[in-house]
Amino acid sequence: MVKKGTVLFGINNIFTVQAGSSTVECRIKGKILGEGKREYNPLAPGDRVFFKTDPINPEKGMILERCERRNAFLRWNKKRRAPQAIAANIDGIVCISSPESPPFRPRFIDRVAVTSSIHSIPFTVILNKNDQKISGEILERIRYYENIGISVYTCSAKTGENIDAVMDLLAGKVHAFIGQSGVGKSTLLNKLCGTQQQKTGAVSLKYNRGIHTTIFSALILCMNNIRIIDTPGIREIEIYGIDPSELSFHFPEFEKYAHICSFPGCTHIHEPKCGVRTAVADGSILEDRYESYTRIYDSLKHQREASYE
Repeated sequence: MVKKGTVLFGINNIFTVQAGSSTVECRIKGKILGEGKREYNPLAPGDRVFFKTDPINPEKGMILERCERRNAFLRWNKKRRAPQAIAANIDGIVCISSPESPPFRPRFIDRVAVTSSIHSIPFTVILNKNDQKISGEILERIRYYENIGISVYTCSAKTGENIDAVMDLLAGKVHAFIGQSGVGKSTLLNKLCGTQQQKTGAVSLKYNRGIHTTIFSALILCMNNIRIIDTPGIREIEIYGIDPSELSFHFPEFEKYAHICSFPGCTHIHEPKCGVRTAVADGSILEDRYESYTRIYDSLKHQREASYE
């Protein structure tokens, strides 16, 4: 009998699928999921699939079809020259950061924010480890994010400060946790799961061998019907899914000044009389945000050129 379920995680092309209260280890039937698609991985945590169980061993099964995705968090895999799905069918993306250890990296946050915007997925920043020193520069960046419509929460998984506010944000929804190694994603996840952590979470967490060691993405059920797709620490995000000319639409603060540009279709990179670059010069747009923009623009150009090779 064909059933419908949700992919929790996959290792070596064996995917654990949840259907109701049970989980089934499934393989993919042939290459049906890859036909006509140029993807690094056919399935990601959160994907909905049709599968059938083995009549002899009902704990084993075969995935027949991936349902149409509502959305996905995608990045460009430079080595394979293909898009890679990190999470699918999510209600929001949460970028986890920390003030000192590891250092706050706003350009990484900018890349996650742009990726979220491309796929129209709500985006939030959580500054974990707020028991560490938060510099004036970090506070300035937080205020800047809030002024352009990005929500920022500060908390400490270690002390428990503001964890209730984070739980309220996540309750009843599916969110992907994105962050660099060491920012405390796993510690925060354990705090959210608490003593009510269910079997799906326990199965996934057994592969977590401490800080920095999440080795694959997994969908985990926590308290308050919170579902988190925990992802391995990511060093860099290579953005996928847009042409360089579309990038400025995903920097919301540019909109106010783009109409001042003298040239239609201004890239805000080299054209004279550019309203955006003028706003950067007079401090209306944060210089480091503009630097993020130019770096992403260049990487998208290189990605497009490589795809034509």
